[in-house]
Amino acid sequence: MDWALADFSGYLAADELYDGPFCVLSIVDNHTFKRVFYQVLERDQAPTQALVAAFFSRFQAVLEARGLRVAGITTDGSDLYPPAILSAFGAIPHQICEFHVLKQITLAVLHAVAKVRKDLTAQKPKLKRGRPSRKDPDARRRAQQSARLQAKIADLFTHRHLFVKHHLTQAERKQLHFITRGLPHLRTLRELMDEVYRLFDRRCRTETALAKLAHLRARVKRFQKVGQTLQPLFSPNLEKALTFLDDRELPATSNAVERANRRHRKLQKAIYRVRTQAHIQGRIALDMLRDAQAPPRRSTAGSLHRGRAAPACTAGGPVPVGLL
Repeated sequence: MDWALADFSGYLAADELYDGPFCVLSIVDNHTFKRVFYQVLERDQAPTQALVAAFFSRFQAVLEARGLRVAGITTDGSDLYPPAILSAFGAIPHQICEFHVLKQITLAVLHAVAKVRKDLTAQKPKLKRGRPSRKDPDARRRAQQSARLQAKIADLFTHRHLFVKHHLTQAERKQLHFITRGLPHLRTLRELMDEVYRLFDRRCRTETALAKLAHLRARVKRFQKVGQTLQPLFSPNLEKALTFLDDRELPATSNAVERANRRHRKLQKAIYRVRTQAHIQGRIALDMLRDAQAPPRRSTAGSLHRGRAAPACTAGGPVPVGLL
């Protein structure tokens, strides 16, 4: 703990990880990427606000014993954290991870595009089996209409990423304009997505971003088709995701704790198969010990490499590539 808190930044990232029937609560320093505190709950014990508050309170006691304090914390949009943070740390800046908020909005946009494809599919005229008769002009007209609608549906599916991609090239914008012919509400949807991305521009302050958000919400309400889709824009988590704009030291995402969770899952597949509370605790403790021993281990490995390369250089042999 002394090593983990030696360069404590004051900015935290917290998250829960589900490992089979167990839940792991983790706190990671959002600048140094060190896991500083964790708890493995009992088997089949779901995390509650009371458990998370007690977990945070124990960590706060560790900080107070060393004269440290929390300056800000980043979590996902779970309801477990706001009351627990207020109870343990007080009224500190609490940020919702930008990635999680944008993920909800992009999923809503992709769902809207899928709904348009479904509506276009319903508009396709029913055709008889086989080729349309040359003697029946209506059959040929219905076949051509069905082919055009199917081509548009295929284009909307193939290029659906253009509706949520952050930066579009000129060629991609032309492609988007082509596949949305006759669908003006989809072009409006893309314009609104551009405004959502502009909310997270770090060149402006939170107050400016909140004013932009209010204008964006008012605009969304005017479009009934789009407004029913972009309900995540009216979530209170979106305001909390803009906290980092005023605090330059607060990272925009909770990638620190997410990276630790990804590493835990990788070790879970490659190293051990037995999943008990004791094994999970030991696995995380070993991982933290490995992090603590990483600097001297790198220094020792560097010294060994330099020692092995030195005799070859002094003897007039070929110079290793790493020393050039």
